[in-house]
Amino acid sequence: MAVIRKGEEIIKSPSSVMTLEDIPFGHKIAIQPIKKGAKVIKYGEPIGIAKNDIAIGACVHVHNLESERGRGDKGAK
Repeated sequence: MAVIRKGEEIIKSPSSVMTLEDIPFGHKIAIQPIKKGAKVIKYGEPIGIAKNDIAIGACVHVHNLESERGRGDKGAK
């Protein structure tokens, strides 16, 4: 179930972000472009690496983010 719908405006002072897709509970929203291979930052801390380019307003979750700490839903590599 989406908590934030596609096309909603999210205020991030001093600017805003328009969501590109529905954002489910617990997922993140890109507030700036993120290049493939770049660190993804949440609350000032890196939480993983972008698997592909992520546009402003896109949903950020395990489909486009690889955790630096491991995911738990994958077997050991």
